[in-house]
Amino acid sequence: MRVLVTRPAHSAERTAQRLREMGHEPLLLPLRQPLHDAAAAAKALAATGGAIAVTSAEALRVVSALGENLHPHLDRPLFAVGETTAKEAESLGFQSVFVSSGNGRDLADLVAAQGADGLLYLTGMPRAETFEQGLRESGIRFSVAECYHMQPAAPGPAEIAAIFSGGQPDVILFYSRQTADDFFRLPQLRATLRKQDAIRLLCLSEAVAQAIPAALRKNVAISSMPDEKSLLSLL
Repeated sequence: MRVLVTRPAHSAERTAQRLREMGHEPLLLPLRQPLHDAAAAAKALAATGGAIAVTSAEALRVVSALGENLHPHLDRPLFAVGETTAKEAESLGFQSVFVSSGNGRDLADLVAAQGADGLLYLTGMPRAETFEQGLRESGIRFSVAECYHMQPAAPGPAEIAAIFSGGQPDVILFYSRQTADDFFRLPQLRATLRKQDAIRLLCLSEAVAQAIPAALRKNVAISSMPDEKSLLSLL
């Protein structure tokens, strides 16, 4: 199958490799690109000493740029959503990684169960408030460091035409609510769906699926868990 991947380029390349290994043809159309602020991450790490939480591997890509300045923090407990993010943390050298297989709410429950008060949350914008709300409800004190911003990267008509020159996609993968919103704002991409009623729209979570127009909900399938392994199992 021809599978359209809408996530940022760095992540999309890894997804493309997985798709090829599964026998599919990936089409890469990044609709967001990260703008990193390593200085904000460094400042927050220096000002805190407790556990760290990340709900996206993008935050870990930011701190990877700190090099040796990250070393003093690698013994701090790190809480992560999903095995992929946890493995990224371990590859950087974090020695004590706790992983939630669910969403931000599940991660907040794990933090509370471990009693990790005084938490540093490394995150970006825009983001869902699920994790932070869960921490507040559990009475966990935390600080937030916004260390990246996911900026729209709208492709032009020529780029879209080039991607679809070999034929329309059979499946579109949506990983975030923001990316799905971006997709349906572009007239040329909306037209792609009108031409192929049978196209499948695979969403990482119910929150992502809410961005799909009502007329296309019949084409939607939602991952059983908010991770790529579960999403790709729908193919």
